[in-house]
Amino acid sequence: MTLIAYGLNHLTAPVALREQVAIADDQLTDALHELRAQPGIEEALILSTCNRTELYCSVAAGAEDTPADWLHERHCLAPGRLDDFLQRWREQDAVRHLFRVSAGLESMVLGEPQILGQIKDAYQHAHQAQTLNITLERLLQHTFAVAKRVRTDTRIGAQPVSVAYTAVRLAERLFTDIAHAQVLLIGAGETIELAARHLTERKVARLVVANRTLGNALTVVQRTGGLAVPLSDLPTQLAAADIVISSTASHAPIIDRGMVRQALVKRRHRPMFMVDLAVPRDIAPAVAELRDVFLYSIDDLHQVMDEGKRARQAAAQEAQTLIELQVERFQAWRQALAAHNPVQTLRHAAEMQRDEVLARAQAMIAHGKSPDEALAFLANTLTNKLLHTPSVKLREAAAQGDAELLRAAARLYGCPASDES
Repeated sequence: MTLIAYGLNHLTAPVALREQVAIADDQLTDALHELRAQPGIEEALILSTCNRTELYCSVAAGAEDTPADWLHERHCLAPGRLDDFLQRWREQDAVRHLFRVSAGLESMVLGEPQILGQIKDAYQHAHQAQTLNITLERLLQHTFAVAKRVRTDTRIGAQPVSVAYTAVRLAERLFTDIAHAQVLLIGAGETIELAARHLTERKVARLVVANRTLGNALTVVQRTGGLAVPLSDLPTQLAAADIVISSTASHAPIIDRGMVRQALVKRRHRPMFMVDLAVPRDIAPAVAELRDVFLYSIDDLHQVMDEGKRARQAAAQEAQTLIELQVERFQAWRQALAAHNPVQTLRHAAEMQRDEVLARAQAMIAHGKSPDEALAFLANTLTNKLLHTPSVKLREAAAQGDAELLRAAARLYGCPASDES
């Protein structure tokens, strides 16, 4: 079997094309069964996110292009439509790529941790669909271990790199246990939704999204959880909030010094952490003058992000060194498996012979031979090929007086064995 991976991602394909080939969670099981059923496909895993769609397969000889062909057919694309966008990896290159993806080295945001969870979800789908066998099962377990090592042994995830993630990380520094915090998010754009996702992952006590258009706030909380409120509820919600993150398109501040001062009185001056991600600013600069308020602007966060980018780029080099070592170890395991598993070796040889004879039979039909003639050729030729090597070995065993091998062969085929050599 050969390990093959095909994929396109945010670096190779525009979003319009990525949308065409994306496979939703509720379609994954059917897609896995379809892919696994293709001729020559022995194992299959599908990883489909907003930034990438990738197929990982163990394939028989001659089926190396089958995953790409299937991807075209499933999405009703003309043959070759994806050729300029698809990347292909084989054997150790496929292993290396999956390790890099799991560590966040191939992500739009270097080192982001969400991709590992998405790979684990893809593994669960494939496991439940029963499209994994020994090679991909072992590869996925090895992948999880590699990603953990990269996180543990390097600083790839130590510094935040997006404004939403940076805001949440700064909040974690201020609050001993962010899970007890009440959070108010103002706005409903991509940055606010991303912040909501990060906060939901940390299981904050309460999450409220306020927006001028209530429907947009509802859309965010439907995806991430929490409570949606209109912007008119801001004074009430502000008093309850330990953490406030704002990112709207307002042309003037929507939170002024007096509003925050009143909220602090109601809070009995419990500290408030406020992050203004908007340009122009949503929170009046004078708010920073109030005691018990920790206010950060977008410029403050960019300084932290620049430090994080430099740290992650250095960590990425360390991660790559670790990954190369793990690629070698996985390949060594595969080589040892092939060397010490005669059943797998026998099966692989039989499958190669099957594919060769099948291709010849199909060619006969294509050149005008009748199906009956082609089937007879297939049955006779395949039988002769499969029995040739065992027959030769048994004749040699008989000539050399190897009674043990002859008895084993007799038991294998259910024949009575003679005690005579």
